[in-house]
Amino acid sequence: MVTYVALLRAVNVGGIRITMDDLRALAESLGYGNVRSLLQTGNLVFDGERGRPAALERRLATVTGRRLGIETEFFVRTSSEWATAIEANPLTDAAVRDPSHLVVVFLQESPSGEAVRALRSAIAGPEIAEVIGRQAYISYPEGIGKSGLTLSRIERALGTPGTGRNWNTVRRIGAVATGRANSSSRPTRPARS
Repeated sequence: MVTYVALLRAVNVGGIRITMDDLRALAESLGYGNVRSLLQTGNLVFDGERGRPAALERRLATVTGRRLGIETEFFVRTSSEWATAIEANPLTDAAVRDPSHLVVVFLQESPSGEAVRALRSAIAGPEIAEVIGRQAYISYPEGIGKSGLTLSRIERALGTPGTGRNWNTVRRIGAVATGRANSSSRPTRPARS
């Protein structure tokens, strides 16, 4: 069994509405166990058989569309990939100084070096962007809402879809995924074999 983290894109913030109860029930119906949700922005942690995260992303998106009528993308990492993303953070000063203004954008694909240069060229303000594998780390020292470096601009530059979570949320999800913290959701039955 593997612990996975699944992030939904633009849920309960951009017009797409889903309850975390419905999301947990959907994951349970697919045979995943120990399903937990965090916050109301579409963050799931669950256990399942070892598989490819990309295949899991497609499966979750398809079933969510079919059963709940919601078209959105999923971004899946194993708990060890999540821990690696936390450890790899190149913007440690921002993580300590102002974690709510440090965003990790979880990407579907690793962008090319040319795409990373395009992202850096798109920055017109004080933001700092570093990309490691399938994660982009963005520091917004003057605030995210005031920045012109939007998710759509990041995706265009990098050539791959993504969804962002601030550093506080990334750490909280990591603690739940590694069993070091409890989520606000109820425990569920174990995954079917």
